[in-house]
Amino acid sequence: MTHQIEAIEVDWLLQRLCPIDGLSLRLGTLAQQAEVATAVTLPELTKLWQQRIETRVPIQYLVGHTEWRQFKLQVSPAVLIPRPETELMIDLTIAAVATSPVSERLQQGVWADLGTGSGAIALGLATAFPKAKILAVDISEAALAIAQGNAQQNGLSDRIQFIQGSWLTPLRPWQGQLAGILSNPPYIPSAIVPTLQPEVACHEPHLALDGGQDGLHSVRHLIQSASAYLQADGFWLVELMQDQPPVVATLLAATQDYQNIQQHRDLAGITRFVSAHRAQ
Repeated sequence: MTHQIEAIEVDWLLQRLCPIDGLSLRLGTLAQQAEVATAVTLPELTKLWQQRIETRVPIQYLVGHTEWRQFKLQVSPAVLIPRPETELMIDLTIAAVATSPVSERLQQGVWADLGTGSGAIALGLATAFPKAKILAVDISEAALAIAQGNAQQNGLSDRIQFIQGSWLTPLRPWQGQLAGILSNPPYIPSAIVPTLQPEVACHEPHLALDGGQDGLHSVRHLIQSASAYLQADGFWLVELMQDQPPVVATLLAATQDYQNIQQHRDLAGITRFVSAHRAQ
């Protein structure tokens, strides 16, 4: 590890800028090649790595893209870098719909990804439910431009409608009609944001990180407003940080608008997601 940066990141960077594979890097056979083609010049590559070390720019921003599920996604400082943990939101949704008594209706319904950012969740939903219509909402015009590009690059632009606005406000024409609402909202308490790793605190958009005093400002809004937009047995799912799911589950129950409220663990065993269904 150099400058608190894992050495494996060098391999990650090289594999995305050069036509090489991980095996040749591990075996050291790359050194036997007379030359290696690159998408950038050697001085440019050196400059990129200096940015990674000196200013802690996330390597995904340096390259301009990242992988998430089966997708290659463009990313920039206008959007959060999609994390592997968030991939579970698609798996949880697929499982919930499969066991729903109105499964077929949900699979063919209208779904909303609120705070879409790079569009990752919207693309995941469009792939999971080929007959569904996906609404991808974000308040950031720059984020929506990236999400639209990702949908086009992955052949899903005809399945997703991109809408600029705050949470559910621009979706009033779909009140009572949504099959599901998914969101990875800002959930980090304001005081904690500056203490995060410099890759996050200094480079990722605070609009997508800062969740207010206790981190749940936007989540409370989603709890209170979503029930008016979901159809009966419609699905509700958010990603949170550790220790927040029990609080959110209690808030959902208090409205009496939701049923089958569940908390779910991430890949590391940390309870990170809360799901519910709109009461009948």
